[in-house]
Amino acid sequence: MDLLTPGLGLFFWTAVAFLILLFLLKKYAWKPILEALHERENSIADSIASAEKMKVEMANMKNENEILLNQAREERSAMLKEAKEAKDKIVNDAKNEAKEEANKILLEARQQIENQKNAAIIDVKNQIGSLVIEVSEKVLRKELSDKEAQKSYINTLAQEIRLN
Repeated sequence: MDLLTPGLGLFFWTAVAFLILLFLLKKYAWKPILEALHERENSIADSIASAEKMKVEMANMKNENEILLNQAREERSAMLKEAKEAKDKIVNDAKNEAKEEANKILLEARQQIENQKNAAIIDVKNQIGSLVIEVSEKVLRKELSDKEAQKSYINTLAQEIRLN
């Protein structure tokens, strides 16, 4: 049973060694250990705060990027709309100009046709006038007393005119 119960001397020296160790640890080790723990705790807290700050900044940057992206989309849509309107305007202007040019050409062609028609009518009138004068001269040159002979002579002249 001696082995199970410690002696009083052993107990005393163990307690003294423990108290000396406790005093030395308290005097020299506890302050640096606690300072290191506080420093580490502050470092971790700063890192967490910095991470939260970065998280908030990233969220703000994401929102700003979305806003910029939406603005870029709106600008692109506006530019496409302007380009389409410009294209439509150019096409309509070209169509109107082509219509005006076609109408002008058509009007000039009608005018030329009218002028040529009038010239042809005048030419036909002149030819008819000269034919009438020619026929009248021939009729007057030949003095016929007989009406039957005059009619047959006029018919002969009319057939000659048709052949020319």
